[in-house]
Order: sequence, then C-alpha cells, then structure tokens
Amino acid sequence: MNLEQLFSQYKEQSLHGRYITLESIEPLLKKNNTNNQLEIIGNSVLDKPIYKYQIGTGKMKILLWSQMHGNESTTTKGLFDFINLLNSSSELAKKFLDTFTFYCIPMLNPDGAKLYTRANANSIDLNRDSQDLSQPESRVLRAVFESFKPDFCYNLHDQRTIFGVANTGKPATLSFLAPSYNEAREVNDSRLKAINLIAGINDTLQQFIPGQVGRFDDSFNINCIGDTFQYMGVPTVLFEAGHYPNDYDRELTRKYVFISLVSSFEILSENDIVDNEMGKYLSIPQNNVVFCDFIYKNIKINYDGIEIITNFAAQYKEELIDNNVCFNAYIVKIGELENYFGHIEYDANGALYYDNSNNVPELDQKADFYLDNNIRFANGSIQN
Repeated sequence: MNLEQLFSQYKEQSLHGRYITLESIEPLLKKNNTNNQLEIIGNSVLDKPIYKYQIGTGKMKILLWSQMHGNESTTTKGLFDFINLLNSSSELAKKFLDTFTFYCIPMLNPDGAKLYTRANANSIDLNRDSQDLSQPESRVLRAVFESFKPDFCYNLHDQRTIFGVANTGKPATLSFLAPSYNEAREVNDSRLKAINLIAGINDTLQQFIPGQVGRFDDSFNINCIGDTFQYMGVPTVLFEAGHYPNDYDRELTRKYVFISLVSSFEILSENDIVDNEMGKYLSIPQNNVVFCDFIYKNIKINYDGIEIITNFAAQYKEELIDNNVCFNAYIVKIGELENYFGHIEYDANGALYYDNSNNVPELDQKADFYLDNNIRFANGSIQN
C-alpha cells in the first residue's frame, strides 16, 4: 500500500492552513451525510452545534475527537482526509467499515476554533475539565464515551514548534502518548494496548519521517481527558501534530496524521499487535522543549560603547487578525542558548546589531532589525 499516494488521492482540498472553524467543516459534514451519519450531539457555550460523524458497522468501536483545543486544527484536517477515504469505494474502505464503527467528533470546541484559542468561550481548558465537567463541551464528550463504550479512544491534538525529539536537533513532527492511568505510571492491559498500537504506528512513520517522532510526557493528571479514559479502562492514544521544516501551515504534518490513522487501523484490523511492545515504545525519544523558530548567532551588540558578541532567539506568536492566522516573530531569549536549536538559524559572524529603538535586542520586542546597517530582518526573516 502506497500511503503517500493514498493521502494525495483523499486529501480534502477545501481545508488548508491553520484556521479551521465550524464554517470550514459544516459543508463537508453535510456533503458526506449520505446515510444519516451526521448528528448534532450537543452545543457549545455560545450555542454552536457539536457534530458527530459515525460510519462503519464493525464490532470494534473507535472514538476520535479533534479540536478540543480550538487552535489545534492539524488533526482535524487529517481526520477529514481519512473520512474521505472511508467514503470511497475502495477495498481498504470496505475493510475498515466492516471491521470498525468510527464515532468522530471533528470539532469539540467550535467557539475556541472561531476565536483561535486553546480554551473554550469561558476561558476553560477542556483538557483539564475531565473531572469537574464544568463545561458543556466536556459533558458532551463524557456522555458520548459512556453511551458509545469505545474499544479505543483517539485524542487528537497539535503541539507547538518548540518541541524537538530529545536533543537530536530534529523537530517532533508527530508525538504520541499512551496516557498513564495512575500516579505510579503503571502499565495494565488497557494501557499496554495503547502502547503496542503506538509502537506499530511509529514503525510505519519511521519510513517517512525518520527520527521525527517523539513520545509525550506521561505524568499522570486525572483532570486530563486521556488520563481519565485510560483510568476508566479504555485504551487511549494521544496524537500531537507538530512541526515539519518550513511547514507552518502544517500541510505536510497532516499527511503524517493521515498515515498514522490509516496504519493504526491496518494494525487493528489485521490483529497485528504483538503481546508486549514496551521496549519499542520506550525507545521512542521523549519530547523536549529545545526549539525556537529563529536563532541568531554571533551578533555584535554595542552596550554604551562596550561591544559584546551574543545570541538571541525569536518565536512566532500565532495571532488571529481579520480572520487570518498571522505568524508574528518576537524576541524570546537572549544569551548563550546552549542546547537550543532554531528551525531557521542565522550566523551573523560578528555583524553589528541595529534596530529602530535602542539598538539592543530586548525580550518581547518584534524581531525587526538590521545587521551592519545593510542586512534587514523583518518579522524574523532576512529580507532580500
């Protein structure tokens, strides 16, 4: 099976970029509602509909939800690419639909998606509300979990560009976690199923993004939904879609989300999970906060007549302006920057720093400056 060709064939062309809202996906859901697969299962704080899309007649029940955090849209794109596959007449689609019943919640937090915020309209992080269930969106997901009784849960998220694979200098393009079910981080049968599945997904991904898969921290927090569902005895897999070089719109990352979904269901449908893949799982390097979007090295700065050579780093803030997600670079670190990597790095070789302010880089300052008064940087990048 050519997974990249499969992605190209079923990629949902109408979804692009980072700003994916309810208005983006409603036409797709309705287009794919060919046999009453679509249903409104609740409403958000601002009374926006929360949809389920259910397809398949198989015995193994799969619950997937995306955009629990409104500004984490990459897995939503990957999920719709996968839904397109399921609605094809291919043999693979038939196999999946005969084996599984898929219960998809493609956008749990439509208010946060519209505002492009992690939290919902009440400024609550839904992924810290699994015990209090204080928010309508949290109660919708819990009710679905209890009524559908899934065999596996897929908790679909994005992670920031700051994450790398250990200290390798490679970005964590995708990261996974089999959440803990207790403080001791023990492994029971339920968690082992998630661990074994992740090990299988990683085997596939290493063919496409070698060294760019991470393992998320497994500290137990019962307020997190994945930890709660694992605690309640259902194998749960956390997806974290991250950065691929020069792919800030995450159009390449979505491909690897799609490949991960397809490969995971191939593994489950073939019952191709061995007894214990703990060693393979633990060999996936852990996520580390080791990246900045830009690093500038060997910059000469004039402090009141004293010249020093230093480094500094800038990071994009994703800011919603006129319904567009804008990437605006601000200075976030100044100094040695030991053990940090830049997605883009510049070596100034001792060139003198200038800006339109104090000619000294300062934290939270926009990354607009000059080197030797003739090389211009705007919004972090060199301008030709």
